[in-house]
Amino acid sequence: MSAPPSVGVVIPTCGDRPELLREAVAAVLAQDYPGRLAVVVVDDGGRGCPGPELGVPVLANRRAPGLPGARNTGIAALDTDLVAFCDDDDLWLPGKLAAQARALAVTGGEFASCAIEVEHGRRRVARLAGANTVTAADLLRSRMVMVHSSTFLFRRGALWADESAPGGQNEDWDLALRAARRRPITHVDRPLVRVRWGSSYYAARWADRIAGLDWMLDRHPELAADRRGAARVYGQLAFAYATLGRRRAAVRWAVRAFGARPGEPRAPIALAVAAGIVPAATVLGLLHGRGHGI
Repeated sequence: MSAPPSVGVVIPTCGDRPELLREAVAAVLAQDYPGRLAVVVVDDGGRGCPGPELGVPVLANRRAPGLPGARNTGIAALDTDLVAFCDDDDLWLPGKLAAQARALAVTGGEFASCAIEVEHGRRRVARLAGANTVTAADLLRSRMVMVHSSTFLFRRGALWADESAPGGQNEDWDLALRAARRRPITHVDRPLVRVRWGSSYYAARWADRIAGLDWMLDRHPELAADRRGAARVYGQLAFAYATLGRRRAAVRWAVRAFGARPGEPRAPIALAVAAGIVPAATVLGLLHGRGHGI
């Protein structure tokens, strides 16, 4: 029998939440994986990381500042067959790596994801895909939160993160879309990663989120061709503008969302936020508590 493929894990960090980082590293190192496992932490913040006590190498981001550059710095430093990502505030659950490696061996695929367990406050909600493959059409219709960067496992050299993503927004969605165009993503539909939404750097950076969605629409024009997917993106833009207090832009994108899909739920939510009927934080709190985003 051939040896299991070696796996390199890239954990980007800004260096200002060391306890979460330690937990993320420990969960990766605790994986019961029969092949060689290498882990690198990439410091994108320049604040310094608790390197020696982590027991893994800590590298400075040598590429474009931001999450995609940090990921690519890690990929370039590895010599393994496969590469995996884990955000510094997420946790791999037992069996994650072995299950995905087995699935890739069975399918002959080059990119794998898995279901997740969303943790928000005291609640944990499993998010499943209900399928064992994810196609590009699936990712155009829905962002599919379970196809999360901390679930990614793929053949080294096949793909790189796009460092032009504004503020690092949607670089993982873009990467998954490009992977799915090459070949359907192999998905293990068991929650094998715990995603902690309460500690994300990016969740409330609304101007960056707008720029990231505009970037995706420009980079992937086929997003606008799927009416359901287009309505979702337009509704997200409406909500982001409403959160920033830009009412006219919010209304404009809400109208576009309704035009693409009359039943798109984000449009009336965005209009309610724009009108001051409900605060954006209240909406997000209710959604996140159920394991959903806007």
